[in-house]
Amino acid sequence: MKTKYIWLLAVLMGFTACDSDDDSSTTPAPVYPALVTGEADFSNYIAVGASFSAGFTDNALFIAAQENSFPNILSKKFDLLGGGSFNQPLMNDNIGGFVMGATVVANPRLYFNGTGPVLLPATPTTQITDHLSGSFNNYGIPGLKSFHMGVPGYGTANPYFGRMASSPGATVLGDAVGQNPTFFTLSEIGGNDVLSYATSGGTGVDQTGNTNPATYGGNDITDPNVFAASFSAAVDALTANGAKGVVANVPYITSLSHFTTVPYNPIPMDAGTAAVVNGAYAPYNGGIAQAFAYLVGIGAVTQADADAEIAKRTISFTASATNAVVILDEDLTDLTGINPSLVSMRQATATDLIVLPASSFIGTEAIPGNPMSINGVAVPLGDKWVLTPEEQQAIKTATDAYNATIAAVAASKNLAMVDFKGILIQAATVGYPSGNYILTTDLVRGGLVSLDGVHLTARGYSVMANEMMRAIDVAYGSNFEASGNFLDPGNYPTNYPPTLQ
Repeated sequence: MKTKYIWLLAVLMGFTACDSDDDSSTTPAPVYPALVTGEADFSNYIAVGASFSAGFTDNALFIAAQENSFPNILSKKFDLLGGGSFNQPLMNDNIGGFVMGATVVANPRLYFNGTGPVLLPATPTTQITDHLSGSFNNYGIPGLKSFHMGVPGYGTANPYFGRMASSPGATVLGDAVGQNPTFFTLSEIGGNDVLSYATSGGTGVDQTGNTNPATYGGNDITDPNVFAASFSAAVDALTANGAKGVVANVPYITSLSHFTTVPYNPIPMDAGTAAVVNGAYAPYNGGIAQAFAYLVGIGAVTQADADAEIAKRTISFTASATNAVVILDEDLTDLTGINPSLVSMRQATATDLIVLPASSFIGTEAIPGNPMSINGVAVPLGDKWVLTPEEQQAIKTATDAYNATIAAVAASKNLAMVDFKGILIQAATVGYPSGNYILTTDLVRGGLVSLDGVHLTARGYSVMANEMMRAIDVAYGSNFEASGNFLDPGNYPTNYPPTLQ
């Protein structure tokens, strides 16, 4: 009964978004005005951010991806207006990942094998303990949370910063400001403050109200006041010498294909199997009804609330290709004190988000060789596989608070700002037009999001660069767009071949 829906048609429809090029056009080439700087000084550009700034894609960082990072793309445009060199802490190869000695400690990148994303069959060559010399312009640090920017010695915890830090005790912000930027981008700060909570299925803690990040776990949501202090401190430091810049707000990460690819109802079942499974769940369904009858009797819940939760928790399969998986839900009423067998489980609904790694877990046997121990059917999916509506709301609430801070700080400093949240919402719903493409967040075929379901493709990073330039034009009077200097997304790949190593 193991399900085999893992990638389905979503990965068989090609790599790129819809291309509407018309090679037969005879329209004369447009005449553009000369490119002008406006009020900005691009002579020393520094990027500060997390994995998007680094160019992370296909679940890894590697040379080709770094060369297609949006800061590196921007730097080439800034070169046209007196921009200086743009140095990045390049990895050793196009494999991605890290090794410690001969041991792989971070996996290589993903590639598309014609069926779905798989690990590149190659061994990384970048030693996790290597340290690069020289000064850098790109402080895009995968995994960076807002409060990490000012942590001394953060490089000992994060090898992406450790390999480029100016000293063992350096801070990300200190090193970036130490380059004395005349222009900066501050992007995706706040994304990682909710991302690990989301990708772990909400297994962390929403730390709203706790302003001591030293007590946070790795998968926790950052308190909005902690974020506000960290973000404000970063902008103050970056603008202290008069530098101008552009910031980007935080998207609703639950719109990304990591959370939207796996359906909530992927279980096929024939009538005979459904009858057997329903028979196995009959005692549970009856026990739920009895437990709530008891709670109503003692006045602990109303009859209406009891009826609603009984309906929510009743498990039923049919002869169908689209049965919902069974999940654990910690927000259900705890009935184990009445009956220890009445664990808090229910079938998923369309409001639940199943994380991408669950695609290879649902339908497997919890007990090898026992076909009656199917994960997602007889054995409910644990918390790490599902984002419930309550967990999604916690992410949205924190993101909205972060974005309110970003907007207020940007306005107070007269900085350019990109509404990345709005762009991703549009891409996830009707598609986002850029050049001759309509980009979406669909895995593999949407063109915007890479094979890991979270980070962007090179084409997606080119869109970010265009949106940065558009915001710079509005804020500082440059004319990247009017002068014809926007990027053609078609010049940037949506995937990298396995031969690239």
